Amino acid sequence: MSVLPNIILVGPMGAGKSTIGRLLAAEISREFLDSDHEIQARCGADIPWIFDVEGEAGFRARESQMIAELAGRSEVVIATGGGAVLREDNRRVLRDSGSVIYLYTTVSQQLRRTAKDRNRPLLQRDDRRQVLERMFGERDPLYRATSDIVVRTDRRGPRSVVSDILRRVQSLTDPLHCKA
Repeated sequence: MSVLPNIILVGPMGAGKSTIGRLLAAEISREFLDSDHEIQARCGADIPWIFDVEGEAGFRARESQMIAELAGRSEVVIATGGGAVLREDNRRVLRDSGSVIYLYTTVSQQLRRTAKDRNRPLLQRDDRRQVLERMFGERDPLYRATSDIVVRTDRRGPRSVVSDILRRVQSLTDPLHCKA
């Protein structure tokens, strides 16, 4: 296998970025970095607290700084937060830093996967489906514009998704590579 670039996962909450990112990193013996976890570790506070104290704008500023820092590393797998693509600077940094994979999932699947999660400030409302649909409408075009590859995660096991990502990233980096 030729040397793979950084692999950067984007997509909505509940798409599986953290789970798939950890498995992917282990599969190719790379460090896994989750921008949300790195922000929490740096701040010593969880994301809901940052949203409460600094608002979404404060969180997004921290997120941009963290994305730039993580994207400057090499031979890593990075999972971004769902809103990372909202800023053009982030989209540019991501595109310039490796192969960007959009983990696509439906709103229905997001609802199932986030049903009991209380660490998602934007979903702490009664109209969760409407919130997710609005975010999907706004963000899906940005994920697509930022990514090199779109991989659907609905009704698929994480290992199947990881295999798909590796095969497709390999074909990006070595177009003549064929599996026997």
